Amino acid sequence: MLNDELKGQLRGYLQHLRHNIILVASLDEGDKSREMKEFLNEISELSDKVSYQEGGNDVRRPSFLIRAADSDVQVCFAGIPMGHEFTSLVLALLQVGGHPPKVEAEQVAQIKALKGDFHFETYFSLSCHNCPDVVQALNTLSVLNPNIRHTAIDGALFQDEVNERDVRSVPQVFLNGERFSTGRMELPEILAKIDTEGAAKASEKLNDEAPFDTLVIGSGPAGCAAAIYTARKGVRTGLLAERFGGQVMDTAGIENFISVPETEGPALAKNLEQHVRSYDVRVITAQRAAKLIPAEKEGGLHEIVLESGARLKARTIIVATGARWRQLNVPGEEEYRTRGVAYCPHCDGPFFKGRPVAVAGGGNSGVEAAIDLAGIVSHVTLLQYDPVLTADEVLQNKVRSLPNVDIVVNARTTEIRGDGRKMTGLSWQDVKDGSEHSIDVDGIFVQIGLLPNTDWLKGGIEMSRIGEIGIDERCRTSIPGVFAAGDATTVPYKQIIVAMGEGAKAALSAFDHIIRVPAAS
Repeated sequence: MLNDELKGQLRGYLQHLRHNIILVASLDEGDKSREMKEFLNEISELSDKVSYQEGGNDVRRPSFLIRAADSDVQVCFAGIPMGHEFTSLVLALLQVGGHPPKVEAEQVAQIKALKGDFHFETYFSLSCHNCPDVVQALNTLSVLNPNIRHTAIDGALFQDEVNERDVRSVPQVFLNGERFSTGRMELPEILAKIDTEGAAKASEKLNDEAPFDTLVIGSGPAGCAAAIYTARKGVRTGLLAERFGGQVMDTAGIENFISVPETEGPALAKNLEQHVRSYDVRVITAQRAAKLIPAEKEGGLHEIVLESGARLKARTIIVATGARWRQLNVPGEEEYRTRGVAYCPHCDGPFFKGRPVAVAGGGNSGVEAAIDLAGIVSHVTLLQYDPVLTADEVLQNKVRSLPNVDIVVNARTTEIRGDGRKMTGLSWQDVKDGSEHSIDVDGIFVQIGLLPNTDWLKGGIEMSRIGEIGIDERCRTSIPGVFAAGDATTVPYKQIIVAMGEGAKAALSAFDHIIRVPAAS
């Protein structure tokens, strides 16, 4: 199961174990159980602090516990955590073995103080690049607090269970048997959801923050670049970080980031976070901006009101809130979100294996999704609103060569249909002749572009018709001392490298404002 390179890496990691750990397997007579036995034996041979035993009593088979030899600390994997989840396995081995997780001291105290019984179950896909963050966060919770248990489940191995629980999107988390969350979440977000009292206290403390010279809103490529540049100037910098990486986290492959021939979105997001945290930046997580109150006079303090009610002040603001997937906005879309309506073919595609699906969108994203899905599902219907596909020619040639892909142009999706539990089909209208059509599909992957995350700014700052923040060549907005950068602005070409450059430019402009405009008394 493990090649020599992975064995070498894992052997090095296991040198950091402080305590003995036991890999306890629950197996049956199937091929996957034999693979798991081989896999766990290989791991146990890499360190004298790791032992393997069978006879586990988990009802899911194959599955295994990573258990501390001298305590109740444990985590559970139902399936073999390779692919994107290999890092989750490594971290679980180390943390159960006594290596401290990289969690802030305040969060550790908050986790240990949690009362009650929490049993989390996370369904993941080995091809999902958002799943590891959720798996790792919940594993960390279970290591730090014995009242918390977590099982990470490979949905591909437990199809009956997936169907029974209607899991059609990952990562999907259940808490004590009830649906808890869908999609990527980081540790602070999970904590805020299960510990509302602790979250309220954390929000109250934010009101005591001293004013920043520059407060950056957003932690995608533009926001991270802005925070790094202002911190390097020596000014007091804050970064409101809901999700490091932003849309980058939903990008599987990146091959046009200059000087890096190939990388993946989550890897780049991790590097962005590490780079930001290497500087003196006050990173504020699990908070979202709700309102901007501009300074009353030139050189005064702008105020950001958070959804939690907390308030932050700063001499300059850089808005870099990025964009989100555009929705179809048709009946049934919200009702069947995660139950057929999906936005990430890499994450959720495997859950539609052998089933018919549709893709909405004929640009690069839509055509790439159709190509990817064609190798998994039984049939793909690609719906394009325009009279022609707009994807690159090489992608069009590829998708047209696939026997299980139908392309329908002049098609406007009008309704998502379902039986109350899951999606069963959709309706579309021919925009050319007005005729109505319907098809039976188990899912639809929406790939029709992006919308800027600027709703919270409406009415207070000049925007374009579609909500992009208007900026000049120095990233200045209509409010003096407020700057903006990246996909949330009117700058064309929504690209990672463009956003980073704009973030740096906004930071330099903010610093120029600070040194030229005297602070108001």
